[in-house]
Amino acid sequence: MENKKLLSYLDELLIPWQFKDYCPNGLQVEGKSQVQKVVTGVTASQALIDAAIDINADAILVHHGYFWKGESAVVTGMKRNRLKALLENDINLYAYHLPLDAHPEFGNNAQLAKLLGIQGNEPLERGNANSVVRHGRILNGISLSDFSHRVEQQLHRKPLVEASGPDVIHSVAWCTGGGQSYIELAASNNIDLFITGEASEQTIHTAREMGIHFISAGHHATERYGAKALGEHLAAELELEVHFIDIPNPV
Repeated sequence: MENKKLLSYLDELLIPWQFKDYCPNGLQVEGKSQVQKVVTGVTASQALIDAAIDINADAILVHHGYFWKGESAVVTGMKRNRLKALLENDINLYAYHLPLDAHPEFGNNAQLAKLLGIQGNEPLERGNANSVVRHGRILNGISLSDFSHRVEQQLHRKPLVEASGPDVIHSVAWCTGGGQSYIELAASNNIDLFITGEASEQTIHTAREMGIHFISAGHHATERYGAKALGEHLAAELELEVHFIDIPNPV
């Protein structure tokens, strides 16, 4: 299909205009006009670009693209190499940041909840339907040790765990990626456990002093599944050839 038609389809699905984001969402680098083979992944790193080149992909669709607020505008070094590879190989780069976090079906948050058996996917921030911090429940409750084991088994990564909440977990709030700053909001809403990708030094003190369990399960690990699910949707609905390529990242 035409690259601009794919862009229109993605925009209508992910409604990026409803988000105040830190980067442009949509088509960030334009390549060939026709798209049939698409690579999906978490971040548009050089390794992902090289993998896309190896299979002659027409487009790359990621969660973490380029042109972030505050970054240098000069095209040198790493940025020059990435853009050069995309442009020389005529590869389209599509990137959706917060819109892919928040999508109710294909989003990172929705996919993580599904993977971990969390029931419900409601915004924790009142009055913000597109909030990237969500909350739900664990039916019949679960211990922190059992839930931590579930996280490790499903995400293939041992999480950082701070045990400071109740013996049995019923309520859970979560935000994939770098959402550790939402822990106070979760605790103030009497949530038993808060899950995100990263932890800051003060996060552990907050968990201890506000009486909430905390799990840091990895930025990459918690955001691996949105782009994958979206790509599977594109393959089914648009008959595109889609390949999810996971570039390992311990963070």
